[in-house]
Amino acid sequence: MTERYTILEYLERTQRRFGERTAVEDDRSSLTYSELVTTAKRAGTAIARRVPSGRPVPVLMEKSPRMLAVMLGAAYAGCFYVPVSPDNPPGRLEKILRVLDSPLVVTEEETAGMCRDAGFGERALDAGKLTECEADEDLLAGIRTGMKETDILYALFTSGSTGVPKAVAVSHGAVVRFIGHFTELFGITEQDCIGNQAPFDFDVSVKDIYSGILTGARISLIPKTYFATPPRLLDYLCGRRVTVLIWAVSALTLVSALKGLDYRVPKDVRMVMFSGEAMPPGQLRLWQAALPEAEFINLYGPTEVTCNCTYYRVGRVFSDGEKIPAGRAFPGRTVFLMDEDGHEIAQPGRTGEICAAGESLASGYYRDREQTEKKFIRFPVHGGGMQRVYRTGDLGYYDASGELVFAGRKDFQIKHMGHRIELEEVESAMNAVPGVTKSCCVFDRKQNRICGFYMGNVTGSQVRRYMKERVPVYMVPSGIRQVAAMPLTKNGKTDREYFLRLAVQARQENDRGKEKI
Repeated sequence: MTERYTILEYLERTQRRFGERTAVEDDRSSLTYSELVTTAKRAGTAIARRVPSGRPVPVLMEKSPRMLAVMLGAAYAGCFYVPVSPDNPPGRLEKILRVLDSPLVVTEEETAGMCRDAGFGERALDAGKLTECEADEDLLAGIRTGMKETDILYALFTSGSTGVPKAVAVSHGAVVRFIGHFTELFGITEQDCIGNQAPFDFDVSVKDIYSGILTGARISLIPKTYFATPPRLLDYLCGRRVTVLIWAVSALTLVSALKGLDYRVPKDVRMVMFSGEAMPPGQLRLWQAALPEAEFINLYGPTEVTCNCTYYRVGRVFSDGEKIPAGRAFPGRTVFLMDEDGHEIAQPGRTGEICAAGESLASGYYRDREQTEKKFIRFPVHGGGMQRVYRTGDLGYYDASGELVFAGRKDFQIKHMGHRIELEEVESAMNAVPGVTKSCCVFDRKQNRICGFYMGNVTGSQVRRYMKERVPVYMVPSGIRQVAAMPLTKNGKTDREYFLRLAVQARQENDRGKEKI
């Protein structure tokens, strides 16, 4: 351990050990660890001359080795980076840049126009010019003397209940501590190649990036277009000899549901970690059958806890309808359940809100004290002294073995026919129907009806009949509809708003039909 816990000490330590090894690559370019540090220092010098220390540096680019170098360059400048996806619609992009209010927005040729359209064109600077700047070692060394582990390393935007996106700010120390435990628990070393699926503005990518930086592993950035064609994706994984996958559930199920594993199996993969949504057991079984020697790990935790707070090593085959546990807390963390009256829950089977304390909580929401104080509270964990705690808004319970089981979002808990229902539980039952590969259920509050959408080779009447035999009638969706694909949000989760719009549209069309009669 170094005296200062910033990520830069670890990056340079890895450079000294593995300087000529590839640090990061995609389908078009690559950087060794020495080249990554050199390029980051050049970008850092250019940023430091334009942006005061402690300020955000928005990076509006498609993910690439150069983008990673720019992000690390922001850290060298004593600033923090904010990856901004080019997939953001213009209105949201404008809100993000307004919240950050940075004097600089790093772009590239393909995204400079977007910055202009959002009204920030005069602040745009091309990444190529940043990385061509000559590094000023004296300037960077002076900045380093004032850096500390509590300095913000990055901020990632999540949706805001007020309509204004919130930027979750995470410190150097939070990342170093979490990734230190993460790489040690799962045995990630310089011999690994990590296949990066997630965009850089999604916190799953934090595990890819910093697991590489802390250990010397190779980070292979998979182009997002490859996920539309599983054979191309699998050829890439095999060709790059990827050993570790840390992916969103939706990405894994996309491959298995479209029978990609029948085409080719990435036999070098030794570990598959998944998070973001509940993994359908049927899809997990397909991966387990294809990679019988690989280890599978369920990860849980929102962005505000720095990636994850619990993990579960999958040690058996799960049946349809079973829930794969979220598991137990990472070292340095405390995870517990809180009831609606603000008391801890200890007994198995009783549902409460999942809360996290201990190491690696986010610093809060950038420039949003009200939301920070609302979500990050002080609480006497396990009856001890007051600690800083993050209330996740997720529901969970302990099973008979003491493992935490994710039970859905508080937002997705509905009252239907006099019963309190978790929509994820309805989806779990639908996913258990033979022939269903994935499902999504939404609640049309105006009509007080549950609507279910599914992918698979089974009819809607068969889905309904199967569910009626296994769940109470009040949990069977009133409307069941087959779809060809499951649209995703930019973070790789099922787009529930899309399906809610479909449900409302179907109801309105039905109402118009009745009026004509």
